[in-house]
Amino acid sequence: MEAKAVKADHVMKTFLAGGLSTCCAKTSTAPLERLKILFQAQNIHYKDMGVFRALRTIYHLEGLLGYYRGNGALMLRVFPYGALQFVSYEQYKKVFTPLCDNCAASKLISGSLAGMTACTFTYPLDVVRSRLAFQVADEQIYCGVCHAIRQIFTTEGGFRALYRGFTATAVAMIPAVGFGFFAYETFKELIIKTDSALTKISIETGETVLTPVGGLLCGALAGACSQTVAYPLDVVRRRMQLAGAVTDGYKYSGCINTFVTVYMEDGIRKGLYRGLSINYMRVVPQVAVMFSVYELTKQFLEKGPTSGQRE
Repeated sequence: MEAKAVKADHVMKTFLAGGLSTCCAKTSTAPLERLKILFQAQNIHYKDMGVFRALRTIYHLEGLLGYYRGNGALMLRVFPYGALQFVSYEQYKKVFTPLCDNCAASKLISGSLAGMTACTFTYPLDVVRSRLAFQVADEQIYCGVCHAIRQIFTTEGGFRALYRGFTATAVAMIPAVGFGFFAYETFKELIIKTDSALTKISIETGETVLTPVGGLLCGALAGACSQTVAYPLDVVRRRMQLAGAVTDGYKYSGCINTFVTVYMEDGIRKGLYRGLSINYMRVVPQVAVMFSVYELTKQFLEKGPTSGQRE
């Protein structure tokens, strides 16, 4: 019973830390996230703009809050998504690691399944967030999260409409999340072996661990690598999610069809990789905030019971 209680306590702490850290990370880069969506879906107001000009235009047209349009819906999705992803990754790794002696495949599979698990439960909110972020101040279709869900459900095909683009997202989980976890742990092991200034000795365990800067560097590199591989699928996902909000949305009827349509009409650089520079710009600070807050939250939660006993 005591072992089960300890395990449940660990899972709950991981759940809270993962959810809070992901919320903080996403909020810190929300302006770039919104701009990425506007670029990916070729919003007519921002289609031919560069990053900095588009950011100035958002502020001019919609004010400071324009950078955070749709962020409320994002937080509703991100907390359970981040929490489930961290928790499920640890659980999947316990299953697959013994099967191949901590090989690369176990990390890749565990990360992929963790991403797919979290995505399955939170995907409808991602669709809603995309719709809210895509609309501009003078062309509002949705008044909020509940209104968007109701409109999509009643006018676009019911429950199925809330999962439009899910297949592309699920497929993207393999390189995006699976490769991300694998790359992070690979970079981490490499840096620890070099015993550089990016590592330190843990006072509690005596083991060599990454410094905060080392952890952030590994996360940023892993995020950049995984996003480069998975980005075209992210574009396909956005186009399908926004199909009901644009006049030519009928073209995006399936993953393969959408991929081919984007490639034929806009090419690779201006189509499948449109907005990638924004993605790189948001990866570094997002990963930095996520790992920092995750570690701080875990430490705070671990100290909680001890402090209570001392009192």
